[in-house]
Amino acid sequence: MEQKDKSWVTSVDVAKRAGVSRSAVSRTFTPGASVAPETRARVMEAAQSLGYQVNILARSMNQGQSNLVGVVITGFTDPFRVALLGEVTRSLSEHALVPLLMNAEDPERLSELLRILLSYKISGVIMTSGSPPSAVATEYLQRQVPVAMINRARDLKGVDVVNSDNRHGGELAASTLLDSGAKRLTFINTRASSFSGIARGQAFLDHLAPAVAKKRCTAGEYLADAIGYQAGQEAADALLASGKLPDGVFCATDLIACGFIDAARSKYGINVPAQLQVIGFDDIPMAALDAYQLTTIRQDAGELARRAVKSLVERMEKFAMPGRLKEVPVTLVRRGTTR
Repeated sequence: MEQKDKSWVTSVDVAKRAGVSRSAVSRTFTPGASVAPETRARVMEAAQSLGYQVNILARSMNQGQSNLVGVVITGFTDPFRVALLGEVTRSLSEHALVPLLMNAEDPERLSELLRILLSYKISGVIMTSGSPPSAVATEYLQRQVPVAMINRARDLKGVDVVNSDNRHGGELAASTLLDSGAKRLTFINTRASSFSGIARGQAFLDHLAPAVAKKRCTAGEYLADAIGYQAGQEAADALLASGKLPDGVFCATDLIACGFIDAARSKYGINVPAQLQVIGFDDIPMAALDAYQLTTIRQDAGELARRAVKSLVERMEKFAMPGRLKEVPVTLVRRGTTR
């Protein structure tokens, strides 16, 4: 195969080599287009000898639509969101769709980045937990670009939302701690929490309310200024240094739980789970390490991704459908931080 130095082989190059028109080359590589067998053979031979590849992006731009799907995400330091991103890209590839990733962590560049996505004639958008406010999807919807959201509030018409069953997860954490004898329970989250984290905490406290009313336990909440692992350490300092030791803690994420456990053990000499039980949420790989053996609520990243992509593909085919909400079950994973 011949190589052209420092430049892409174009359809013009193939046409010259094959002795045909450029339109003949285009028809040869367009599924279903009419091309004489002899012409097709000459074009394919020329393309192979030159190493020609169809510029799918350019073709898509000309046609007004591409096989690109914008994936809007923040929180690249969060292991669960990274795992979810991997599952989303895998599911998209199974539908012959290509992800175009947008890091939405810089609010000052958000409008610019959203316009860039539109300039690529994307066929749809997937927005994940922690991404920009749902209102940013409005411009996509106005242009009839399908939008699917994962672990987001259902606050826009014509958008499909796929969430973990966060409410059931919070209830599972509450009942597990109550059943294991915890009396002083606390939910730990960050002030910059996502919709999902807030929903988990609300369900946790709601489930405990009858027991609190009967004075079987107390229930509170701590919101850290920090995020992730550091939020857990901040919470440990605030709760444990005061001497008001909880004996049951539910953390909005595993990262928060791991930070809390490390600080509780190393700085305050707390025995987990003998003195204090801890439950996280996500089931990231870190949770299963010997250093933590964290009891947690498992989210199914693969199923979240598959359902979101399936919903998006269906909406590509029929945009004008009512918005749909799908919930993915969560499960309790018992390890060594509960009794």
